Amino acid sequence: MQIISRYMRKASKDLTCHQFCSGATRAIARHYRKSRLPYLADHPEERLTASCIVYSRLRREIWMIGDCQCLVGGDYYDNPKPYEQELAEQRAAIILASKEPKEHFLVDDTARAAIIPHMLETMKHQNNGYSVVDGFPVDERHVRIITLDFQPWEIVLASDGYPFLEPTLEASEARLARQKAEDPLNIGAFKATKAFMQGNNSFDDRAYIRFRV
Repeated sequence: MQIISRYMRKASKDLTCHQFCSGATRAIARHYRKSRLPYLADHPEERLTASCIVYSRLRREIWMIGDCQCLVGGDYYDNPKPYEQELAEQRAAIILASKEPKEHFLVDDTARAAIIPHMLETMKHQNNGYSVVDGFPVDERHVRIITLDFQPWEIVLASDGYPFLEPTLEASEARLARQKAEDPLNIGAFKATKAFMQGNNSFDDRAYIRFRV
C-alpha cells in the first residue's frame, strides 16, 4: 500500500489504466531482489500484494484491480476474487459441523486454518486468472473499468472490508457493527473466510472514501 501510494503521488495525471498497472507493478518489482524473482514467480503467496481502486479525474474512469467495491450514483459494483465465496462456504460448513462451541472460533479460528491450504492453492492464479498489483504483470483481463459520463456523480470507493457498502461511512460502519453483533463468525447470510476475532472491531482491513464529481 505504501509503495503504491508513493507511486501515485508522483504519477502523471493523464495515466491510462494500463499505464497505472504497469507503473505500480514496476514500483513494487523494484523492492524484490533479482535473485528472488524465480522463486516469487512460482510462489505468489510470498509477493507484496495489494488490491487497488482508483478514480481518474481526467479520464472519468474508475479502475478496479483486485478485490474492491464501489457505489456510483447508488449503483453497486465489485470485482471479487474467484474461489473466495467457495472457500467461505467451506469454512462455514466446518464451523457448523463442529462440536466446538462457537466462541472457540473467535479465539482460535481452526476452520480458517483448515482452508488456508486451499487459499494458497488459489493464489497460484494471482495475475493469471484474477488481477492484483504484486510486482508481476497485472492480468488486465480481470481489471474492471467503469466509465462515467459528464453528469454529476456521487462515488464511494471502498475495500472489501465492508460486507455491506452504504452511501455514507456512518451507515457502512453501522452495518459492519450489526454484522459483528449478529454473526461474528461470518457464517450466516454473509459468509467470509475470516471471523471478527476476539478483541477486533472488524474482520478485515477497510478503507472508504466518498466524493462528488
